[in-house]
Amino acid sequence: MNMWRLETGSNLWRRVLLNVAALAMALATVALAGSASAQSLLDKIKNGETVRLGFSNEPPFSIPGPNNEPLGWVNAMALDLLKKLGTTKVEPVVTEWGSLIPGMHAGRLDIITGGMYILPDRCRNVLFTEPLAVLSAALIVPKGNPQNLRSYKDLRDKGLTVATGAGWDDVQNARNAGIPDENILQVAGSAEVLQAVKAGRSAAGVGDYFTMKEFAAKDASMDVTDLLPDSPKGYPALAFLPNQQATVDAFNAVLKDYLASKEMMESVGKYGYTTTNLPDRTTAAQLCKG
Repeated sequence: MNMWRLETGSNLWRRVLLNVAALAMALATVALAGSASAQSLLDKIKNGETVRLGFSNEPPFSIPGPNNEPLGWVNAMALDLLKKLGTTKVEPVVTEWGSLIPGMHAGRLDIITGGMYILPDRCRNVLFTEPLAVLSAALIVPKGNPQNLRSYKDLRDKGLTVATGAGWDDVQNARNAGIPDENILQVAGSAEVLQAVKAGRSAAGVGDYFTMKEFAAKDASMDVTDLLPDSPKGYPALAFLPNQQATVDAFNAVLKDYLASKEMMESVGKYGYTTTNLPDRTTAAQLCKG
């Protein structure tokens, strides 16, 4: 009787161990499959397959067309570079700014083309190409600039509220200038920045000069200031998952000859990008270090 019980217990443990081994092998297989899938973007591009471009409505960086087609100068550059690497097939994934990095990590998109600035905090979550441009911020204000706002300092000293996009680097820039959080109105994106100023919820909106200038040009009730003297330069780039170094290297290789080329300037010129916006010698590695 005892022998029978011992044998049964032995069989039970054998089955447990076999099940554990099988589960471990299954998990390893899933992990390897996921890793292979995550590392296949460059091959996907070279094979001419569809690549998902993630961006929000941030003119003139990225603009969803009537059928969500990828417009704007960052998208234009991305399309040119993808063509050089092997594919012309893209699927636009339009989402809110704050959902871009989480969306890529969740596997919903392959490349962020929304004009995301290279910042140390972001470098911990994504890989960036070398900079596509060098830019700075400006304020959008009511016509005539009634509060005479020219800088973050002006907003701080007058105790006024400024609107900007949630997750934008302008939030931290405003904090660094001494503007308290209660005077920084964080909204979903560029269109909401404009509406906050028009509705009187903020004295000004802050964002990239490109975007603020475009809004002011289309709205007679708005003005845009000159570049803010106390705003750091911004360097937008394309962003990829952290395990896509080979893909980033491939993009950087074609980017070298593409930057400032006639082909590039024809693609981006219609969105207001000029030679004055071409990146300087600052590298992605330097910007990631801060």
